[in-house]
Amino acid sequence: TTTLHNSPSKRRRQKNPPLQPHVTPNLPSTTPSRNRPRRNYCCWTTLKILILILLAAITGTVLYVLYRPHRPSFTLASFRIHRLNLTTSADSASSHLSTLFNLTISSKNPNAYLSFSYDPFTVSCVSSDGDVFLGNGTLPAFFSGSKIETTFRGVAVATSSDVDAETMNGLRPELKKKKGFLLKVEMDTRVMVKMGSLKSKKVGIRVTCDGIKGIVPEGKSPAVANVFGAKCEVDLRIKIWRWAF
Repeated sequence: TTTLHNSPSKRRRQKNPPLQPHVTPNLPSTTPSRNRPRRNYCCWTTLKILILILLAAITGTVLYVLYRPHRPSFTLASFRIHRLNLTTSADSASSHLSTLFNLTISSKNPNAYLSFSYDPFTVSCVSSDGDVFLGNGTLPAFFSGSKIETTFRGVAVATSSDVDAETMNGLRPELKKKKGFLLKVEMDTRVMVKMGSLKSKKVGIRVTCDGIKGIVPEGKSPAVANVFGAKCEVDLRIKIWRWAF
């Protein structure tokens, strides 16, 4: 009996089969997207803002229907000109303006449920086009209750200042008009609105009384300006940075 044996050299020549790389199948990711919570947060924030705007609009509508708020009204009852002098030096190098006005101003609150609390007023008198400053004064702070009319008498507005040649050349022909010259009064202040226990923030307002026709007084007696055509308007003064609207 013959037994066959493989030699060691032949066994070493045999090669192992090449290893196949292990490939992991691509499975769908079950990790939730990171952007989804952000989208949900933005949606909820937008929804809350819209709800707040809607509630504010409904509240404002209800308050308007119940209380019917109206702006306060102002009236310029009288305007007396005690002094209005425009003088020029001998060499015409400079001019000086000296004025003194006496005003009677009334404020009325037409609301039945609203009241107004005013800060002190700054009162200015200017030409009708607003180019020439004629004087300034003040009104004290006051409280205007519902259906209340407040009157201030003897409000002094005055100035004593030098004016340039351009201002003098524009003002002098106006003062010589026999029918009178036009001017206006501007009053600036801040006001807070009260309704029961509710209070608003203070907002700026400007009261402009336009259409006043004045004349230069002769002698020591004051001249009475015509205020029958004067109308006073109340406007909000909204200040954004350095500009007021």
